[in-house]
Amino acid sequence: MKSNDSRLGSEPGTGFPLESVGGAIPLDSNFYIEREVDRQLTEALESRQSTILIRGARQVGKTSLLARGLAEARKRGCQVVLTDFQKLNGSYLDSLSDFYQTLGQTIADRLDLDHWPEEVWEDHLSPNANFERYFATHVLASVEGHFVWAMDEVDRIFTSPFSDDVFALFRSWHNERALDPDSPWHRLSLLITYATEAALFIADLNMSPFNIGTRLQLEDFDLAQVEELNRRHGAPLGSPEEVADFYELTGGQPYLTRRSFQEMLTKEECFSVFSAHLSEEGHLFDDHLKRIILLLTKDGELLSTLNQWLQGTAPLDALSLKRLQQGGLIKTAKRDEAKLRCGLYSSYLQQHLATV
Repeated sequence: MKSNDSRLGSEPGTGFPLESVGGAIPLDSNFYIEREVDRQLTEALESRQSTILIRGARQVGKTSLLARGLAEARKRGCQVVLTDFQKLNGSYLDSLSDFYQTLGQTIADRLDLDHWPEEVWEDHLSPNANFERYFATHVLASVEGHFVWAMDEVDRIFTSPFSDDVFALFRSWHNERALDPDSPWHRLSLLITYATEAALFIADLNMSPFNIGTRLQLEDFDLAQVEELNRRHGAPLGSPEEVADFYELTGGQPYLTRRSFQEMLTKEECFSVFSAHLSEEGHLFDDHLKRIILLLTKDGELLSTLNQWLQGTAPLDALSLKRLQQGGLIKTAKRDEAKLRCGLYSSYLQQHLATV
């Protein structure tokens, strides 16, 4: 394939300079594709919903959407604080009191508060009561107007022994808004992201932040959105047939899609050469696919069920189907329409699961 340099930027809006792929997409990126969920998040922030959940499988753009939501909230005059649960050291997850005090410290630091949680913590009160008291009297009381507390990667605590207590407290704040519109909780919105991939190693699907609030589901790109990304990358896929084959391969999974475009342009490879490389050992997505196998091995029964279904020897039961769908491996939760998320997953899993 010849260099794409001659095509980059040859039309307005096409062939933008490449960006690194992975993590949050910059707010000014030319490669961010707005989806229906972007509009839904804006509406939820406009109406100041008490609890807004952004959920989806790994690497579908949750943090990128969160960043745009926070920017929108700031434009509307809200006070915003972001807590990234991935940054919490493991020692902070040893006890509920340590966890709450750490959360309080991050908020106090962002807001430059006079009192930190450990200074007002009362040993005779429960951790939930202490944190609620601190949040109401020191956090909300210090903020003028509406306060948006964003929490990214909340699935980090799904398996902790105190997760039920944390989520019960947040649910109670949600209920307080309905029960007493004049309460301080009426000025609070919780904006939370979590990966549904946790369903692969948590058998109890009720173990999630909430079954309340505004729930926003991030889906893969559709064919039209992949076509638009192809255009913005300077059309490395040169025909509608190649776009269709590429979509079948990646399934519109955002990370696979953007990383593939970057690879084809950087290596100056046509689609046929690029796709051929994906059958080689140590290819571009080798680590991504091996991680899926690693997660599946955490549950031997689920692994066996998936393998039997792929081999055509047994159907998927309802619970396994739901877990695999939420975990980002299966495209639909309807049993008669179930299929693996993309061609790349299909070929890899059929080849490797039998040997696990």
